[in-house]
Amino acid sequence: MPPLFTIGYEKAALRDVLQTLKRAKVELLVDTRAVAASRRAGFSKKMLAASLQEQGIEYLHLQKLGTPAEGREAARAGDLKKLWRIYGKHIKTPEAQAQLGDLESLVREGRRVCLLCYERNPDECHRSRIAELIQESTGQKIENLFTSPLGI
Repeated sequence: MPPLFTIGYEKAALRDVLQTLKRAKVELLVDTRAVAASRRAGFSKKMLAASLQEQGIEYLHLQKLGTPAEGREAARAGDLKKLWRIYGKHIKTPEAQAQLGDLESLVREGRRVCLLCYERNPDECHRSRIAELIQESTGQKIENLFTSPLGI
């Protein structure tokens, strides 16, 4: 089974994210943002999906796995303890559990799946918790992908 990949696009250009995904042979990018919009060029849902399709990578937005507004506010404020408390409660909701089950099914199919969110550091992002939950149920290894920060 291939690893379950994760990637954050903070401080990254779209072309670098696409190249990193291609190098890892990712087949499906799962957007785990509650709001799939971005001020960063190319990272809003429609543009991102189109760019991925050009590279032969599928796109899926699992919105209910995203962090609720109050959790995003905690993350922006650097209050990770509050973020994890809020997200821990959210991920237990029926809607989030249903999409977590959908994700687990995709991973069990043996597809090369990558979870996407904004934060570069997976330890500061809810995608790491999603990956851990999938790992607990499937035994899947987690591999965090990184791009070079802009300007480097």
